[in-house]
Amino acid sequence: MSTRQSRRGFLGHAAAGFSTLAIPRLAQAQPAPKPAQPEHAVTEPVGIEVNARPIPDFEPRDRSRTRFGSLQYRSGLVLTSPHRGFGGLSGLRFLDDKGERFLALSDQGSWFTGTIRYSGSKMTGLDDVEAAPMLNAEGRPITEKRLWYDTESLARDGSLFYVGLERVNQIMRFDFSKGGTRARGEVVPTPPAVRKLPYNKGLEALVFVPKDIKGQPLAGTLIAMSEGGFDADGNLIGFLIGGPSPGQFSIKRTDKQFISDAVLLPSGELLILERKFSWFAGINIRIRSIPLKTIAPGALVDGPVLFEADLGHEVDNMEGIDAHVTAEGETVLTMVSDDNFSMLQRTLLLQFTLVE
Repeated sequence: MSTRQSRRGFLGHAAAGFSTLAIPRLAQAQPAPKPAQPEHAVTEPVGIEVNARPIPDFEPRDRSRTRFGSLQYRSGLVLTSPHRGFGGLSGLRFLDDKGERFLALSDQGSWFTGTIRYSGSKMTGLDDVEAAPMLNAEGRPITEKRLWYDTESLARDGSLFYVGLERVNQIMRFDFSKGGTRARGEVVPTPPAVRKLPYNKGLEALVFVPKDIKGQPLAGTLIAMSEGGFDADGNLIGFLIGGPSPGQFSIKRTDKQFISDAVLLPSGELLILERKFSWFAGINIRIRSIPLKTIAPGALVDGPVLFEADLGHEVDNMEGIDAHVTAEGETVLTMVSDDNFSMLQRTLLLQFTLVE
């Protein structure tokens, strides 16, 4: 059996056996109600062990290949942990300029912090990993409130972190200068249209445009993008929240892709991570580049595809992306996958150099 066939079969069986956690996002099926307190949610901060197995080749069927579209494969890890709450990673943001210290979130209302360990340019493992519950304004885990657990998107503005909750289509803001992951979240006002996004296809990507970015009309704006909320023409809906020009815009939808995350590069390019799922072909992921200067209220934006991969490559349900620039001036993209807490899926951490 070929690598492509075996991995397709693998994920096909995984999809068939997914819990109601996985099916809505990958197969777009109608979910069954989930309990108010997710089974895997953490209730207090705890240090955890995370094991890492290297992924030497991104395309096992052609081990000599390292270039994939505009990306050059650097390294990858398969992450596992004896901590049963580890997994479901849906967002990732670096806390330093070296691509080492990170903050990630689980789609079940948990923070994960830690440090990526490197040998040269290759990732080798994670150190000092801690899991902590996201807290509401009262200092209680947000998962205690019904449906306030599907935390799917993450944006950073200095010490402020914004989290999108998909099922209730709300955004919370956490000030990490007030206790780090122990910070209490507050709900951010959003346009009424945000609350009207489809159940389980709502806010999936958040990006904050830095206030000090020069010559950028969207400086100080939080960009929020829906996974599967469509405008009248079938394009994906995005929102500009705060900043000098708040409003709604659209992202042209092509090839039946859904948005899963985004990152803003120092060059002013917004990279959108997308995916689609089919029972016959499995998962396909891609990255599109959209000039930030084209985004404005009422705009329909589009851009070229930089990268595509499927089950012939080392991918899974890729849901998070961030970027950092090395001391040598290389732009490195880091992606993380959501394993849906399924034994048949994997938590992957992948890194690529943007070469074009």
